[in-house]
Amino acid sequence: MSFVVEKEWLKSRLDIENIRIADCRFNLGLSEEGSNLYAKDHIPGAVYFHLGKDLSGPVSAHGGRHPLPDIDVFKQTLQNAGISNETTVIAYDGGEGSYEARLWWLMKYAGHENVYVLNGGYKAWSEAGYPIDNSVPEYAKTEFEITLNNDIFASYDEVKKAVEDKSQETIIIDSRERKRYLGEVEPIDKKAGHIPGAINKVWLEGYENGSFKSNHEQSERFSDIAPNKQIIVYCGSGVTATPNFMALKAAGYPNVKLYAGSFSDWISYDDNEIETGE
Repeated sequence: MSFVVEKEWLKSRLDIENIRIADCRFNLGLSEEGSNLYAKDHIPGAVYFHLGKDLSGPVSAHGGRHPLPDIDVFKQTLQNAGISNETTVIAYDGGEGSYEARLWWLMKYAGHENVYVLNGGYKAWSEAGYPIDNSVPEYAKTEFEITLNNDIFASYDEVKKAVEDKSQETIIIDSRERKRYLGEVEPIDKKAGHIPGAINKVWLEGYENGSFKSNHEQSERFSDIAPNKQIIVYCGSGVTATPNFMALKAAGYPNVKLYAGSFSDWISYDDNEIETGE
């Protein structure tokens, strides 16, 4: 099972009408950097998806720092980009892997199967000297029918139940860097630590030299987890957990869900416990 395409594959298909390329470049510290980079140059024919404006909804008391967008609003975004249920979507970011994976997961959640990420992102594309331009394409508005796939979405209540159950029937995976999981540092959220019972599988370990590791290598990363377990992945706000979701699916794990609100949602409930250390 593969969810990535190589730059050579995409280069040979730039003129295919039924392929839509999605530029998802973003910088958490500079929210307009991605759109500015897109305006400067991008893969020909690409449309821009902004993490905060297109791939997230408004922040409220609960839901985390990057809550999911309203599904009807997301539907309009896809339709305005000329994406229908028959369109093959190729997402890319700057080479980090997390922003393109966010759109990939959202489209899977919306019921769209033909969506992939560009291995190595824009960095690999531009370094190869492949075509770029700065024109903003216009596509005819399409119709896109949403069919929500709730099998890949974990609600707050579901996570809360898994934490309280303690039966290990559900494995909760924290995708953040080790120091944040341990609670030694917390540069973003108001509390440090992790959801009780969660194990740590750092999302960046799914990549090597900017490229998504092979399915076999992803399997080795998760070899300590039984394939029949229900798995819930989270991170700080539901962005960097999506590459781990993709890695688990590539490794053949059938029962994987994303806790979209993630740690920033968990700590928005004052009564929730937090663990630190191992």
